[in-house]
Amino acid sequence: MKLAIIDYGSGNLHSAAKAFEKESGKGKVVVTSNAKDLDDATHIVLPGVGAFYDCMTGLLEVKDMFSSLEENVLGKKKPFLGICVGMQLLADKGLEHGENKGFGWIKGKVTPIKPRNKSLKIPHMGWNELKIKGKHPLFDGIKDGDHAYFVHSYHMECKDGGDIKAEADYGGSITAAVANGNIMGVQFHPEKSQETGLKLINNFMKI
Repeated sequence: MKLAIIDYGSGNLHSAAKAFEKESGKGKVVVTSNAKDLDDATHIVLPGVGAFYDCMTGLLEVKDMFSSLEENVLGKKKPFLGICVGMQLLADKGLEHGENKGFGWIKGKVTPIKPRNKSLKIPHMGWNELKIKGKHPLFDGIKDGDHAYFVHSYHMECKDGGDIKAEADYGGSITAAVANGNIMGVQFHPEKSQETGLKLINNFMKI
């Protein structure tokens, strides 16, 4: 197993890399901005912190990275995991600071969180319980009520509810995880989610 974490100037790469290295066993974890490294990888991770537009722009500015992602994830069907904004970029579009185009790999859009309870603060920040929807290997050994760590003001609204694999409640349902085939994403930060996060990372590397 060789896992590539994409470095495009957005994301908590140090803590993410440490978490994946901890669960990798004899596998290799590389943090890279070289698109060619994706060709050698068995698994690909795209972290993301900040605004949708900034992350998308930063990724497109890395030479050949997006075309390599399409070739390896869409073409070769390598397991892919987007984290936080890295998950949001999978959508058709994001509505943060205007309408901005995403990957279009998961049909839907990224919209502001609008809790019914006006006392709930935005961003949604801190620990929250997961509600698992259906069965998916990413969540093997993770159950309803297990906690994950979130930091975000926007979330993905999926066109196909079947793509949603976990939710959280924050004055209404918010999308916590999505998956379609080899393409997966989590809104929370597994590298900050202690036992639950490490279990998810381990599950991903077994897919």
